[in-house]
Amino acid sequence: MSNRVIIFDTTLRDGEQALAASLTVKEKLQIALALERLGVDVMEVGFPVSSPGDFESVQTIAKTIKNSRVCALSRALESDIDAAAQALSVAEQFRIHTFISTSTIHVENKLKRSFDQVLDMAVGAVKYARRFTDDVEFSCEDAGRTPIDNLCRMVEEAIKAGARTINIPDTVGYTVPSEFGGIIQTLFNRVPNIDQAVISVHCHDDLGLSVANSITAVQHGARQIECTVNGIGERAGNCSLEEIAMILSTRKGELGLETGINAKEIHRTSSLVSQLCNMPVQANKAIVGANAFTHSSGIHQDGMLKAQNTYEIMTPESIGLNRNNLNMTSRSGRHVIKHRMSELGYGEQDYDMDVLYEEFLALADKKGQVFDYDLEALAFMEAQAEDDDHFELQQLVVHSDSTEGSATATVKVAVNGETITEAATGNGPVDAAYKAVARASGCKTNITSYQLSAKGEGHNALGQVDITAKYREQNFHGVGLATDVVEASAKALIHVMNLTWRADKVADCKQRIQQNKQEFGSV
Repeated sequence: MSNRVIIFDTTLRDGEQALAASLTVKEKLQIALALERLGVDVMEVGFPVSSPGDFESVQTIAKTIKNSRVCALSRALESDIDAAAQALSVAEQFRIHTFISTSTIHVENKLKRSFDQVLDMAVGAVKYARRFTDDVEFSCEDAGRTPIDNLCRMVEEAIKAGARTINIPDTVGYTVPSEFGGIIQTLFNRVPNIDQAVISVHCHDDLGLSVANSITAVQHGARQIECTVNGIGERAGNCSLEEIAMILSTRKGELGLETGINAKEIHRTSSLVSQLCNMPVQANKAIVGANAFTHSSGIHQDGMLKAQNTYEIMTPESIGLNRNNLNMTSRSGRHVIKHRMSELGYGEQDYDMDVLYEEFLALADKKGQVFDYDLEALAFMEAQAEDDDHFELQQLVVHSDSTEGSATATVKVAVNGETITEAATGNGPVDAAYKAVARASGCKTNITSYQLSAKGEGHNALGQVDITAKYREQNFHGVGLATDVVEASAKALIHVMNLTWRADKVADCKQRIQQNKQEFGSV
């Protein structure tokens, strides 16, 4: 048996479906490219039949990604499989992942069928998927609570039907490691054709055991782990990719297993997913938390000064976190910025040097010193910019009186190229700025969440504002970045307004297409 564990990333499917606001196609592609650099073997990027937007994002990613295999999810239905195959057909190689519930709870209460009927559906789905690709994965949903005899039957029949990967999910995070390891071991002992497929596991974290269960599974013969960056996903989340990668790397001598993950991309990928998904990483999170390499105890600090490995079992550098934070000024040339971006792991294709350098100079004039984390924040915001922005914040002037508890804001907003100036008062500078922007743009935005964080350290750190807004029953996530938190707030609002404007354009386009179809059909 191979000692290579396949890393199957489902950040863009299982992770994305749990977000308050859906990602745009551009944001999903950014994450997919980061996952490719990270070295994931397979990336599950969506559920094409679920919506036109998901279909488009799967197709766009499948067209772009070359070094990882792109996968799409489908239920055990021909219409689902058709949608997945059509979205993936632009890729040279792809995987179709089909699934059906197998536990008695699900079969009887959700599917309202007998187990034999479900077995026939599974076999039919696998055979149908094989018409489009040899790489078919089948999942036994809620395998952790499935009677073992039924699970063995299902696995054997799915392999006979042509599945080359069999996934055993702990869908509700119910099992404990000894129990889950026993399930995997039993499958290897009782399923006669088990050697014809790769056994995969997909563990959820409802009891905090997703990583432990996944490691136990590979110790018992599984050779694919399904996981997400930062462990994001349904309810309490999924198995954390970065934890799996570093466990198998750090304890390679004990476990004898390895992955193809480029660990130096872990920190950057984690940060990107956290920002785009608007899901902050808890400070004490293993591997990528802010405190993961922080030593507060005097005894620990003394040990670290004497020998780093007294209290560090891996280094920050091993996950791409640079200890040396070089500061730059407005006198730093373009070659310095290019060098720092390269040192931080960015290629020339990841940013526009002209735009980045212009933003860098503007920030350096405001702050005096610019640090690596500032540069990364600027690069992130530059990547979010769109060429067809309908709204643009040109100027913001705010006056606030703490004794009166009121503020006044004046804004200049470009609306489709035309500059409009408006003013408003509010119960604080952010409220006043938002009211002025609403007047200038004519847009009413229902903000459901507002978060302010510092990107960097000290009193002159960049402020990042993340807002979630509800518009036509959809949630949209906007981000703003500036040294002035009120300006950052206004930029986040403008970002959301541009997203909703594009959503309206897409809706109008769909309506016109539908009308044309109806008119054509009536001729």
